[in-house]
Amino acid sequence: MSTHLQGKVIMITGAGSGFGRLIAEKCASGGARVVGTDVNADGLAEVFTGIRSRGQEALDIVADVTNAAAMRDAARQAIEAYGAIDVLVNNAGVMPLAYFADHEQALDRWHACIDINFKGVVNGIAAVYDQMIEQGRGQVVNISSIYGNAGIAGSGVYSATKAAVTVLSDSLRIESKGKIKVTTIKPTGITGTNLASWVVNDQAIFGLVGQRGAQYAEHVGQLMDGSLPAELTDVDSIGYWLIKPEELADAVVHVIDQPWGISLSDVTVRASGEDYLY
Repeated sequence: MSTHLQGKVIMITGAGSGFGRLIAEKCASGGARVVGTDVNADGLAEVFTGIRSRGQEALDIVADVTNAAAMRDAARQAIEAYGAIDVLVNNAGVMPLAYFADHEQALDRWHACIDINFKGVVNGIAAVYDQMIEQGRGQVVNISSIYGNAGIAGSGVYSATKAAVTVLSDSLRIESKGKIKVTTIKPTGITGTNLASWVVNDQAIFGLVGQRGAQYAEHVGQLMDGSLPAELTDVDSIGYWLIKPEELADAVVHVIDQPWGISLSDVTVRASGEDYLY
């Protein structure tokens, strides 16, 4: 088993639930000292109380990624507690899928999406950059999306924020060569992360499945009634249809659990038999 997580100080945004919670728990289990931020104080406390109850090192800080001062303060607390920030995982994000015709219902969520998905990543990087440069090494893991690969009907604003995250990651990698490793993670469609709660128009998902729309609708129906064929639910099957949050979290932990000299810079995680395009 690799030991490259051991002792690393890993800061994770949106660590109070869903995907962020899984990353935090897995990193702590690997011997990392985990710092989690979230706006949900109760959820964050529950996650990190659980981590500490297992004898693992963890610090939870209530902070909003859209507030640059709050993120700087969270970084300061992490440094005071552990003396470093080795890795930042910019995980916090929302997904308000909607068509432009839905603008009256979607506008507030679109603006929040820009603030969280893009400005939140900028704030996170700014909060840890100086510390990582002073240390002489660090890693920033930014969660983008396959939605950011192209303009997609029903996902204009969300896709734009994720494309921006990818470009931002590339720029940071160029500027910080030899000091900060930068990893862009592009997840495919996934359930169980609470992202669906932000969707404004359920039909907007069909922009990402394109000509596979009918097949996708059939598979969703089978998922809902528990009748998906075995070859679509078996992770060892080439037809595996939909990745689980745990599998995506494993991929994030994997890119962190590397020697400092190895950078896995661009990673797309998808099911081999899925219906999503791009």
